[in-house]
Amino acid sequence: MSASAPGAGPTVLVTGGSSGLGAAVVAAVAKSGGRPVVLDRQAPADGVPWAECDLADTRAAEAATRHLAERSGGLDAVVTAAGIDVPGRLADVPGDTWDRIVTVDLLATAAVIRAALPWLEAARGNVVTVASTLGVKAVSDATAYCAAKFGVVGFTRALAAELAGSVGVTLLVPGGMRTAFFDERDAQYRPGPDASLNDPADTAAAVLFALSQPPGSAVRELVVCAERESSYP
Repeated sequence: MSASAPGAGPTVLVTGGSSGLGAAVVAAVAKSGGRPVVLDRQAPADGVPWAECDLADTRAAEAATRHLAERSGGLDAVVTAAGIDVPGRLADVPGDTWDRIVTVDLLATAAVIRAALPWLEAARGNVVTVASTLGVKAVSDATAYCAAKFGVVGFTRALAAELAGSVGVTLLVPGGMRTAFFDERDAQYRPGPDASLNDPADTAAAVLFALSQPPGSAVRELVVCAERESSYP
């Protein structure tokens, strides 16, 4: 994924592009010459076009996706990097919180891609969905997150079969990264000082590798984690 001048390359919609992995993908796309656009509740890096959106409202997410696509003159790729989690035992996590996790992490992933499909199909574009190592390995106190991320895995595999020949589809399975994702958790659910975590920029580089594949070549699934990641396999 390269271009001769900044901003002359593919237009890539990144959900959750103001922080964490999403921000790293935005930076990597821009550095490679592409044009990142962002859906998020917070503003991304200065100068990056964006639409404010709470992804828990999936119809609003669809409308915001269409708005950004039209304003940008189309979309070449979508990266669904937005994700939330509130760990806790099922009986202790409020129902509306549990539902919000599944909605943002799974249902909004499908909603954004659904809205972007006309432009992606026209561009013979690419999709990268972001699951988690906890989308393939279940742990206690993470029923909502595991349900959502296992769902992203199944959704993406089915989508890849559905769109074969028209849109490239890649499932990204990342391990833990050094981001603010863990900051608001109770202490017992935060990684310890010796935790093995990845730099999000390294995971973003894998995203760009998937997006750089030419029509007819597909990277179906990528697992990217720290060498000593304990949640995979």
